[in-house]
Amino acid sequence: MTACAIEDGTAEAAGTGETVEPESDEPDAAETPTDPAEASAEQTADALDDALDTAAEAAGAAEPPAPGETVLPAFTLTADGAYAARLTAARDASGGTGGGADAAWFVERWTLDGPEPYAVPLPLDQPEEADSQVLPLADGRVLIGRRVADRHTFSLLYPTGPGTGELLLGAVACEAMTLLPPSPDGTSAYALSVGEYSTSLWRVAGGAFGPEHLADLPGRCSGGVWLDRAGRLLALDREPAGGGPVKAVAVDLGRGAEMTPLLQIAPDSNDRLLLADPDSGLLLIRSDAPGHDRLGWGVLGSCLPVRFPECLRLPDCAVTPFAVQPGQMLMPESCAVALRIDGAAGSWVGVWRPAGRRLHQLAAPVGWQAGSGVWSREGVLRLPYANGETACAVALLEAPEDVEHGVGAAGPGCGESGMQPSAATMPPPVCRPVPLGQAPLVGRTAPD
Repeated sequence: MTACAIEDGTAEAAGTGETVEPESDEPDAAETPTDPAEASAEQTADALDDALDTAAEAAGAAEPPAPGETVLPAFTLTADGAYAARLTAARDASGGTGGGADAAWFVERWTLDGPEPYAVPLPLDQPEEADSQVLPLADGRVLIGRRVADRHTFSLLYPTGPGTGELLLGAVACEAMTLLPPSPDGTSAYALSVGEYSTSLWRVAGGAFGPEHLADLPGRCSGGVWLDRAGRLLALDREPAGGGPVKAVAVDLGRGAEMTPLLQIAPDSNDRLLLADPDSGLLLIRSDAPGHDRLGWGVLGSCLPVRFPECLRLPDCAVTPFAVQPGQMLMPESCAVALRIDGAAGSWVGVWRPAGRRLHQLAAPVGWQAGSGVWSREGVLRLPYANGETACAVALLEAPEDVEHGVGAAGPGCGESGMQPSAATMPPPVCRPVPLGQAPLVGRTAPD
């Protein structure tokens, strides 16, 4: 999928010579600064404090959000949000994990799809290393990958009465190996081993005979975003072996790991795919095509270019999307997107919709497993957390509504309000599905 970039000024579509108009996307003054270059540090801090105070009052909290519990490695959810897994350590008297250099790490599985969430510890006779990787499966078992000398071993852990059962899957001899996000099929697990000129793709769980080598992909690949519900189409960020810009590519696991281009905003830009929603086709992208790294969005197979909303730029903060509302068929602009915002005050939650063009900043529960959460189809965000009061809990956060301010074209002599839809005012045409790598966001005409 090739694309063009839209920022504050007029941009030229890559490879087409066409000129596209910028997206008017000014944030609401009460929630985010109008322009980071024009807002002073004091105004920015005041705006952020007001937003967090408002969220805390709505949640009945007296304090602003605190940083989430530090756990290595990261908290990982299954694709459907039913289970989660993490490495944790024995809690001390204050309720903290006490994750120091001498901590005894063990695997913990969370069950989140029942009436009440609960955690199941899965310790073995020996503690785990802090750099072990864990990944939950849809049947409740947890895959763990361990570094043992020059090999990476993989096992499945599961509760067996008072103890923990372990099923050894096998080992792979390589220098480094990274687990990919959980597959949507719930039974398979994949990993990448990056070499100097190529990247080995492995299925480490879900196969017939332990770890299976699937393909050697040219270049250095990273990331990992699933594009469908069947666990067949995988998007990776690929850097050419000889160096060059990073581009997102699609790997078809059903066709021998065939690789095709997915994103090309500009010839020399680094274009990475962060999230994708299979139902609506909404893509969350990070690219430096506008001149510096920006968070943008597009729609797979759409006629519209990639947009880089101004409201997603926060001074002195890192903004990372982590969940997209499912079930919004043919309505990508109405999908609620959850974002992790990291700043000097800690981590908190952002909620944004492409159509609303407004970033809502909300307080996260104390002990939030920062960067993790899952949306329901009804627009309720489930945020897992653990603190001194509870070892496993889920906070429910309803997506705020975006207040409409005169949607439509601005009158003569009036600037755009920033609340106009990003598409035309008429219903967008339904685009014919095309294969990945042949779905440009520009250069196509809609049927009459």
